Amino acid sequence: MVFCMVISAELSRSEEKMEKKILEAMKKAGKPVRPADVAKMIGADGKEVSKIMKDLKKQGKVASPKACFYEPA
Repeated sequence: MVFCMVISAELSRSEEKMEKKILEAMKKAGKPVRPADVAKMIGADGKEVSKIMKDLKKQGKVASPKACFYEPA
């Protein structure tokens, strides 16, 4: 059980770092971007970036002005 909690905490920190990188890249772009564009900018997997961007949208940290494009909220 403790092992699972440690892995969960590590994943949370890893996701937090990725969220931060994604938000910074989006701000740097200065316009709405697609997850694939952000993935290229930060050198990450497109599917992972897409998932995190959807989570960020649910949290209200990013907005989607048009289909498949996101910008910081």
